[in-house]
Amino acid sequence: ESLGLRYFIATDTPGQASRLAELIVEKSEVEFEPRLEVANLKGGFVCKEHGFAVLTDHEIFSRHHRRVRRKKFKEGIAISDYSNLTMGDFVVHTEHGIAKYLGLKTIKVDDKNRDCLLLQYAENDRVYVPLEEFNRVSKYSGKDSAPQLTHLGGPGWDKLKKKTKKAIADMAADLLKLYAERKSKEGFSFGGDSVWLRQLETSFPFDETPDQAKAIEDVKRDMAADRPMDRLICGDVGFGKTEVAIRAAFKAIDAGKQAAVLVPTTVLAQQHLQTFSERFREFPVRVDMLSRFRTRAQQLETVKDLAEGKVDLVIGTHRLFSKDIAFKDLGLLIVDEEHRFGVRHKEKLRRLKAEVDTLSMTATPIPRTLQMSLMGARDMSLITTSPKDRMPIISDIVEFDPAIIATAILREMDRGGQVFFVHNRVQTIEAMHRYLKKIVPQAEVAIAHGQMHERSLEGVMLAFMAGRFNVLLCTSIIESGLDIPSANTIIINRADRFGLAQTYQIRGRVGRSDRRAYAYLMTPPTRLLSAVAIKRLRALEAHSDLGSGFALAMRDLEIRGAGTILGARQSGFIEEIGFDMYNKLLEEAVAELKGQEVKKLPDVKLELDAELHLSDTYINDRHQKVDIYRRLADCRDLDQLEAIREEVIDRFGRPPQSAVNLFDATAVKVSAALLDIDKVKLRKDRANLFFEEGRMLKRKEVEAFRKATDWPLEFSLVGRAQVIIDLSQVQPTDRLPYLRSVLSRI
Repeated sequence: ESLGLRYFIATDTPGQASRLAELIVEKSEVEFEPRLEVANLKGGFVCKEHGFAVLTDHEIFSRHHRRVRRKKFKEGIAISDYSNLTMGDFVVHTEHGIAKYLGLKTIKVDDKNRDCLLLQYAENDRVYVPLEEFNRVSKYSGKDSAPQLTHLGGPGWDKLKKKTKKAIADMAADLLKLYAERKSKEGFSFGGDSVWLRQLETSFPFDETPDQAKAIEDVKRDMAADRPMDRLICGDVGFGKTEVAIRAAFKAIDAGKQAAVLVPTTVLAQQHLQTFSERFREFPVRVDMLSRFRTRAQQLETVKDLAEGKVDLVIGTHRLFSKDIAFKDLGLLIVDEEHRFGVRHKEKLRRLKAEVDTLSMTATPIPRTLQMSLMGARDMSLITTSPKDRMPIISDIVEFDPAIIATAILREMDRGGQVFFVHNRVQTIEAMHRYLKKIVPQAEVAIAHGQMHERSLEGVMLAFMAGRFNVLLCTSIIESGLDIPSANTIIINRADRFGLAQTYQIRGRVGRSDRRAYAYLMTPPTRLLSAVAIKRLRALEAHSDLGSGFALAMRDLEIRGAGTILGARQSGFIEEIGFDMYNKLLEEAVAELKGQEVKKLPDVKLELDAELHLSDTYINDRHQKVDIYRRLADCRDLDQLEAIREEVIDRFGRPPQSAVNLFDATAVKVSAALLDIDKVKLRKDRANLFFEEGRMLKRKEVEAFRKATDWPLEFSLVGRAQVIIDLSQVQPTDRLPYLRSVLSRI
């Protein structure tokens, strides 16, 4: 200001602005009011005409500026089209069991058109499911092979449901017992955020996604509580789980405790060592590693320093389970990809977790349905939004062709990037190395596989990360968590030999920056592939959307995810009754064990003298029709119904009378369920409302119903559980809307 200029300082984020304001107040010898603005500028400038100067925080702290490009790009979200039914899919009906879906059929009922799902059971028995019961049918997902169809009318399905429910109840009881024990234990409270932690957070060079920010808050809240934390962070590959772990580890270290990160592979340990060391560079924190990448002498020194408290954070493979490992004061254990550890290791892990705060991370998607079912039995945070500027990976299934391989590698090299070439046979990897050198002589190709000597493997991985090689020819050793933003092309040889989940994880090694990434799934000629392999690869090719791990997964990933939480024992039951059905039973079991009353809304049966139908002239796509019918059957409140109605009108135009009737009928069903009505019958000029068993109506209640409507309609009570409404004064075409209004007003 002595030069007659007003100064402004531009920072990238509000967090950096508040931290800088603190520093200015701390360091200023004279009273100085900082003028801070949040703006993404490459550099500062002086404007003498108007008497001001702008500086950036990058220039003040001599940091390299990384411009964050703000694209108009929709964040990736978990998509749900896996539930769309196609002809031949296996489905589960809650009452009748597993069947084959044979399509949507229009049949005549009382001379009125009705759409029904046609299901085929064992011995070619068939069931037509009316549209108001579509919510009882869900797509079967359990195992790749075809499940056994249920015999209609036999006791088999009910027995299987009871057996599964008992197994679920036992498992849920164990989970809740563990949870209650942990809640009752005294833990260490890490308190609020320190200045250093805020400084670490503002140095994060990206914007946190909403899910990531919530996960960070969940973890901090758990760590501040005076009971041991046990939280699971679940997010798709590259969605920012590591940053959550970094902040949790720093919070523990800042409170004077030690932290440990347990990983399934040596390569991932090396990757985490680099990431954590880089983020903690500005702070007096010692990060070390225990894995086969370290010599025996180095390991012994680390073990000694760990016991003496000289190491703040240790990253290790199952070497951390060894008898010689002793911590001076362990406060936090972070477990990456827990499902990759064997049974023996899990026992040791359970003992290690008993007293300390634990944060588990997995890229295997846990569907929201399972998360809701386990509410109160496990603390979970889901990260389902992708980082900004992240683009979907373009995936292609191609026959093995040297021209395609050479073009893909050279195109990536031309833009300064690197390539993963996955060849999962160690015996022939040297021959593949010679082949690649022959077709792309200008590329520097390195080899990496699990049977190499530790020092060689470490050297290759570090050299590739440093950019000294263009191509990394490797086995599936790169599957877990490897993060090299400059590698944005991956070629997977014999992709037909990998499982869906494994291919998805391997493909996730690219596309981890704001550059477009490419995945080539190389196969022999398609005529030589099995139908299952082709189906699996087509699914990967189609689901390149961000966060689509959640959709792809319904078959493979989600069941693995369920195993991550529930244990392998339960996956057999998931296969027998299907995933959605399993979730429903699990939700009920958890609620019962917690002593909550499981209040289920009655499944209202409708007998209406009206045509309820989405005609082919209005919506001609059968998939879309089934989807709309199902959403209407799932409706639990009138606002939800109104949103669907508006969406349908927006997409398909003004609805015909049969579609209007369908919306009115759904509103009748929703309102009736909230009033404990089991069945609604509308025939000619009277409506019969049958209340559920055990509901004893009094004349006063019926009188109250009549008064609530403001219409001069006659209500009469028959027996103790049936009300008749006289609609003779109402025009025939208006009777269904009238009934809708009456019930919604009551």
